Amino acid sequence: MASGDDDDPIIQEIDVYLAKSLVEKLYLFQYPVRPGSMSYDNAAHLSARIKPKHQKVELEVAMDTMSPNYCRSKGEQIALNVDGTSSEDSNTYSSKLMDKQAFSSIQATTNTSRYAAAVFRKGELHLTPLQGILQMRPSFTYLDKADTKHREREAAIEAGDSSQDEAEDDVKQITVRFSRPESEQARQRRIQSYEFLQKKQAEEPWIHLQYHGVKDGRSEHERQYLYCQAMDTTENTELVKTPSEYLSMLMPPLAEEKVVKPMGPSNVLSMAQLRTLPLGDQVKTLMKNVKVMPFANLMGLLASGIDSTSVLRCIQQVALLIQGNWVVKSDVLYPKNTCSSHSGVPAEVLCRGRDFVMWRFTQERTLMRKEVAATIKLPPEDVKDFLEQMSVPRLNRGWEFLLPTDHDFVKNHPDVAQRQHMLWLGIQSKLEKVFNFSKDDFVPKKDAHMEPVHVSGDQRLKTAKDSAQEKHTILQRELDARRLKTSRPPGGSGEANDSVRVKQEPMSDSEEPMDTSGSLSNGTVNGYPDSQITDPHNGHGGSNAPTPELQHFVRNIFLKHFVLSLSELKRLFNLHLASLPTGHAVYGHVTDRMLQDTILLSHCKQILVPFPPQSNAPADEQKVFGLWESGETFDKHRQVLFEIFMKNYRVRRNVIQSRLTQELGDAVTKTDVDRLLKECCISLGGMWYLKGTVHS
Repeated sequence: MASGDDDDPIIQEIDVYLAKSLVEKLYLFQYPVRPGSMSYDNAAHLSARIKPKHQKVELEVAMDTMSPNYCRSKGEQIALNVDGTSSEDSNTYSSKLMDKQAFSSIQATTNTSRYAAAVFRKGELHLTPLQGILQMRPSFTYLDKADTKHREREAAIEAGDSSQDEAEDDVKQITVRFSRPESEQARQRRIQSYEFLQKKQAEEPWIHLQYHGVKDGRSEHERQYLYCQAMDTTENTELVKTPSEYLSMLMPPLAEEKVVKPMGPSNVLSMAQLRTLPLGDQVKTLMKNVKVMPFANLMGLLASGIDSTSVLRCIQQVALLIQGNWVVKSDVLYPKNTCSSHSGVPAEVLCRGRDFVMWRFTQERTLMRKEVAATIKLPPEDVKDFLEQMSVPRLNRGWEFLLPTDHDFVKNHPDVAQRQHMLWLGIQSKLEKVFNFSKDDFVPKKDAHMEPVHVSGDQRLKTAKDSAQEKHTILQRELDARRLKTSRPPGGSGEANDSVRVKQEPMSDSEEPMDTSGSLSNGTVNGYPDSQITDPHNGHGGSNAPTPELQHFVRNIFLKHFVLSLSELKRLFNLHLASLPTGHAVYGHVTDRMLQDTILLSHCKQILVPFPPQSNAPADEQKVFGLWESGETFDKHRQVLFEIFMKNYRVRRNVIQSRLTQELGDAVTKTDVDRLLKECCISLGGMWYLKGTVHS
């Protein structure tokens, strides 16, 4: 050791200081595509901006257009492609020449804890930790802008400058679907995706900076902060370490590496990961994935040695017993504050409908889909989803429960079966109040597992003849009784008979009543109220006066959407009714006429849009209404726009802007026009249409 120290003597000792003045503000810029001998120090920097959170920097540096190496024709061509022939303040190259170059940064490393900037002065070394190391590379976003301009010009050419009455483009029907509830694994993948990171980076606002050259006075002043400002105090203790502490910093103790488990798809369950969870979470996860399971199968999936009593205690919290098998509870599949991925119906409504399906399966083996849908009044997609979770379709027999009845479990665990039976009685009483039915309304069918009976063709024919003969006899008796009543002389009883006679006329093909099979029961024919239709709940005819609740709903809808066709308003009203508890009849009978009257009472006005002659839009879609008065100053802008669309089916943006300026003066800004178009219009092929006029 001594001989080694003699061979390598200490020549000089240097004091090292840690400067903190620029700890979170110091960045190192690298220019990897530029030689070190050709720096940008003497170039004119036109602008600079930064996003500190994402360490994103952009610089604009002037180009020497007088240099012999600069191709002027290419510069003019690039400026023309980017900005076109218009002269606007928003142009990238205001001089009609590519006279500047943009630089955009990328992070050279995300961990800068080992990097610092050092300044050596008078035998002292001052270190300042780096906040980031950024590589500045040329940015070619102007090419994207040129491509956008090119596509806009092509779209305008395709749309053409033809008259308002020219043939319109075919309107394509679109299907709106609601996204499924996002799982935790899907959320983690989305957060780590490039698209999400780009979105978060775009959301951070730019901070504009002022650039100072290397020899500028402000730069000289800022460079003084690279030196430690507290050299004589005891605060600068980060670099004062004992030999053991310094050795630990150089060679930290080995830490056990954390194994990152690969993320699988959300619908794939790893049994190895499953068994690391608590027992309750294991049971809940299995039931959410399988949905219907016998108790014996559940015990087989869990680790050996687990007490069945503990499993029974856990499964009763997340599942219900149906025909000896366990079916996951509705609130486990549809948590609170979620909605249907098919129709957007709230989770509370879905749980009630699914509980009804489960209760019916406790009474019988097979169900008919139409009967279920008629009771719970949910969209067909949701009803089918309920049935597919716990049953399978059988030809001519409806939907049969997925698993055979597990009599062994009921026999071995009578206390659990009795407890579940009492629980179902409570659920049944709640369902009877919600859906307004009684248990006697559903007569249990015969067991679907009976042996099929083979009937020959002659037997079927004979049965059909006997049935027809029986029906014929009954109908003949009814006809004779009616003839006997009509042959009696008129008297006091005749008046009573006349009062129940209803003349029924066939409805023509062109007349179609409003669909009352859904939740919008309006009691109308062809959209107009029928005075003969009575309220089945109250026993008297319905009133045409809109209820305050209906006026409140219509007013709020138009304050949100501003422009709606009659068909779209009816769709939103149906969706609203589907989310209400069954029997919640605060709206009464709602007819098309009543709905239109309510719209006009809500400070709205019908916009008589001149649809083209070849338009195939239904009558309800051609009835367009707009919010005329909402109590704000922006109403005037909206009224001018509606007047424009009363004369034109489609218009260009410059027509709207010039008309607004003409009516309201020069106070109309680009922001006002953008807001107006966003609230009330949609764009298609370079033209603007009123909302609801191009959708099917």
